[in-house]
Amino acid sequence: MTEVSSLTGRLLVATPALADPNFDRAVVLLLDHDDEGSLGVVLNRPTPVTVGDVLASWADLAGEPGVVFQGGPVSLDAALGIAVIPGDEGPLGWRRVHGAIGVVDLETPPELLGPALGSLRIFAGYAGWGPGQLEAELDDGAWYVVESEPGDVSSPTPGTLWRQVLRRQRGELAMVATYPDDPSLN
Repeated sequence: MTEVSSLTGRLLVATPALADPNFDRAVVLLLDHDDEGSLGVVLNRPTPVTVGDVLASWADLAGEPGVVFQGGPVSLDAALGIAVIPGDEGPLGWRRVHGAIGVVDLETPPELLGPALGSLRIFAGYAGWGPGQLEAELDDGAWYVVESEPGDVSSPTPGTLWRQVLRRQRGELAMVATYPDDPSLN
């Protein structure tokens, strides 16, 4: 297998051609990407379940909207915390992924992390790809790969994140943000 250039910390933005309903207009933050596979969370799939309903001790630290997000179709019974922590040093219980974005160990007492958190999101499940699987999807044109920004993790309007991320891109990619929800009605 050829060497994989790491996309950790970047966003996968679903192209309009992506047919998998799990990823329709999805924006995925890649938390790990190497020759053994990839793992990420869908940033724009809020659920009606509040963080307080499943992780009461973290509820006060969760950003708005204070709900659990469906991180992907894999392991929906597992929770992941993603937090933005400004500065060079992160506290115990937080692992930097890219820039100020990192993964929170939800077993850590929230009071240890609380003062350092800029924002926190809780995800149920994740998106995962085996070795070479994501690269094949990229070759097939299923995803755009773009730079992430810390605000992507904590967008207060996750329903518009797909369009927001595309709109800030340069050139023709920004035009994809205007793609209609149902092209047959165009």
